[in-house]
Amino acid sequence: MIKKSLTLIFTLFCFWGFSQKTIQKNLESDILEATRNIRIFIPEGYEKDSIKNYPLAIVFDEEDLFDIYVSNSILFAKKDKAPKQIVVGLSMEETRGKDISFDINSGKLTLSANNFYEFVRDEVLFYMESNFRTSPFISLVGHGYSANLITHFLQENTAFINSFICINPSFSDFIGREFASYNLLKFRKEDNTFYFYSSNSNSFPVTKQKKIDQVQQGLSALQIKNFNVINDVINTSNSVSALGEAIPRALTKVFEVYSGISKEEYEKNIKELAPLDAISYLENKYLEIEFLFGSNLGIRERDIYAIENIIIEKENGDRLLDFGIMILKLFPSSPLGNYYHGKYYETGKMYKKALKHYKIGYGKMDPSDPNADAFYENILRLGGL
Repeated sequence: MIKKSLTLIFTLFCFWGFSQKTIQKNLESDILEATRNIRIFIPEGYEKDSIKNYPLAIVFDEEDLFDIYVSNSILFAKKDKAPKQIVVGLSMEETRGKDISFDINSGKLTLSANNFYEFVRDEVLFYMESNFRTSPFISLVGHGYSANLITHFLQENTAFINSFICINPSFSDFIGREFASYNLLKFRKEDNTFYFYSSNSNSFPVTKQKKIDQVQQGLSALQIKNFNVINDVINTSNSVSALGEAIPRALTKVFEVYSGISKEEYEKNIKELAPLDAISYLENKYLEIEFLFGSNLGIRERDIYAIENIIIEKENGDRLLDFGIMILKLFPSSPLGNYYHGKYYETGKMYKKALKHYKIGYGKMDPSDPNADAFYENILRLGGL
């Protein structure tokens, strides 16, 4: 009986260990000369795919923000609006005063806050990158004075943080002077994409609103192409509500490039493009997704359809072949690449070549695919069986 009980306990332990998505870790810090508690969220499917990498989010104020951020990251990934993320939350409940403190006469971090800064940069990040499959895309998330601490990471000579998410930030009075000393124009030289999100709200004291607005306007004025400044204003009478609303709004902007082509994106960036430019736009979009987020999506079919009219209607459809080549390169298992090859040759009355590509495309389709019969009509139209 004891043996059976031990076996059952072991089985339940293994199941619990592999099914849980959150890990508690006491991380020993040489810099802080102390042990700090961190929580690590591992997204579903992490264990099944040993190759895929995941963006990393480092969340300050774990007690307030970790659960909110994780739940939103799960929802956004489920709706295909953001990649799945690994999230690490830093407990600051007992040490927050030391971790985020700065000199009120200069804005510079105190010794204890600078040590915490180095702990995040040199130990937390090193631990996560050494033990988990993280992509190069890293986010820092904080609120209040921890958001002020996040801004100090802009001073690094090597830009290794991609998104700075400052929720309900309490900036120091010297924030403008600090930004000026960081040489933010260095981001222009980076072949990467960066985001600075800060939320303002009419629920804040007027002096705080003005300071956040000044920071937002000052950063926007720099007009750094690959450094996206998101100036968000949340209309609510409750600052706690503003905190909860800011996270999904930040994720919407930070992972905008990951999402499928929206009506807004089409109207703003694609509608007026020539066919070759539209093809390049779509190809570059997915190359950037793979580079930033470690997500090889192939290509979403709905994004192919989003630019289809441009390819067909402009330049007499002469770019259909280029369109098919691009699709086959990014999404070789899809029949759509062969379909556009076939359509190109059929338009040019090269029916044998058209029929060949229609057959190849149809051969890639599952007979149960609801579009299979419609695809087969192309073969029948050209007299193929």
